[in-house]
Amino acid sequence: MLKHKGFPGRLPGTDYQFTLRRFNPRGVTPLVQRERFRDRKPADRRADAAFFQALWEHFGEHPFERGNLDAGRLSWLFGREVVPATDPFDPESYEALLVIDVRVAQASFPEAFGGASA
Repeated sequence: MLKHKGFPGRLPGTDYQFTLRRFNPRGVTPLVQRERFRDRKPADRRADAAFFQALWEHFGEHPFERGNLDAGRLSWLFGREVVPATDPFDPESYEALLVIDVRVAQASFPEAFGGASA
């Protein structure tokens, strides 16, 4: 499992995890597309925005390996702002390649691109 050096481990001051410290001995947690409902807590929305900001600053438009990125946090963005970079795609692989869909991400997180927040 690739460890992304310099990537924040969590949202500061919270328990919202962004990375794993070690691999899961029971197996890799699969990436799934989670529905983000409008009534989500503001703290959850801040965590999504901070995680996306870290992804954008760390990887930009380039494909990246899932590695030690937290599957739960990544699943909130998966299938929208973060999409598979390869076909076929294995959602249960630490080596799976992902990429940011810039067009979708700009609409969802304009502040990450220097735009006004929605």
